[in-house]
Amino acid sequence: MVKRATGSDTMRIGELSRLSGKTSRTLHFYEELGLLTPASRTKGGFRLYSQSALVRIQWIERLQDLGFSLQEVSEFLRDLHGRSTGREAMGHLREFYQRKVQETRVAIQRLERLEQELLGSIKYLDSCRDCGIVATSSGCVDCHEENDRDLPDMVAAIHDAV
Repeated sequence: MVKRATGSDTMRIGELSRLSGKTSRTLHFYEELGLLTPASRTKGGFRLYSQSALVRIQWIERLQDLGFSLQEVSEFLRDLHGRSTGREAMGHLREFYQRKVQETRVAIQRLERLEQELLGSIKYLDSCRDCGIVATSSGCVDCHEENDRDLPDMVAAIHDAV
């Protein structure tokens, strides 16, 4: 949970940059896109950010991990804030997150299948360590037939088409 900013809870852009791992230039760009807004400014005009800015930056990173560009994140926020009521905005956000959960589950399943393919390929390739046949890699294509082993697609794909 993030507290609302008070004077002592704010930080200048350098500190926000250090804490978030983002450059000051990136944070300025986030502000240009409407992704990040300073909580206030000093009398000298320096931007002051609240602790909630760190949460916002992490949220932006998560959306980027989901495949969103910064422009898409900006458009999503504008759309969300353009809803007529808070209830409608939160409903929209909930629906969005539900879709992303489904997409994430599909991606996880795809990655788990890929992991199994890679593990099977590694197991197959482990047997190549003890191979006594001195041949070029093109000779490996027939190895699985001679040794009665199934050639994984991830290994077969590297050989020239016959």
